[in-house]
Amino acid sequence: MFALESRDGYRPLVEQDLVVLVGLTGAGKTTLARALGYPTLPNRRELTDRYVLGEPVADRVERFRRVAAWRERHPGGVAELLAQGYAPPMPLWLFDGLRGEGELAYALRHLPRARFLVLELDHGTRLLRLLTRGDAFDRAEAGDGDLLALARGVVPEAALREALRVAPVEEVRKKLRIVVEEAKNYGYGGVRRVLGESPRARFLDAKRPVEALAAEARAWLEGAHEDR
Repeated sequence: MFALESRDGYRPLVEQDLVVLVGLTGAGKTTLARALGYPTLPNRRELTDRYVLGEPVADRVERFRRVAAWRERHPGGVAELLAQGYAPPMPLWLFDGLRGEGELAYALRHLPRARFLVLELDHGTRLLRLLTRGDAFDRAEAGDGDLLALARGVVPEAALREALRVAPVEEVRKKLRIVVEEAKNYGYGGVRRVLGESPRARFLDAKRPVEALAAEARAWLEGAHEDR
């Protein structure tokens, strides 16, 4: 359902309505996508494997490093792929998802019919979700070093203590490395700088139940469509 070259029956994505989910791992993008039920493009993971890495890379921290190196040459990141892409015509496509200041700035400029649903969630809650959701993709080497030092400035000590009540220390260390590395590469501040004042973006409190988030998102998207 996505190609970087023109195909019979496909149209450029820049000419189609697109909903982009924005949020870090554990924010609930996949759950919200299912609740919304819109037709979905191949997600970020699939596009990254296919066009950026050329192969699946299991370790999340290693993925971040390789993608960061690719972004040095492509500051628009995955948004560049979307802007160059083609898909069958649909009333609305959903993409999960973009992240980081560079990608979002590029998408805002080059995907004129895109709307952005931003899921905001604190890093401590993200860590707890990664420890309990059982996603095989959440893999990283445990590494070594002091947990408090690793978490400093990202995950509060109280949240770290709660995480240690949920899972063994080595499992906490693995998931914490994912949370910290992702926060370093795709901080929330950049999202607010790019989309904070945009009428094309809706910020959602990802601690709320998914049913409430989906209802708010649908109402906003329908209103945005009527305003055109």
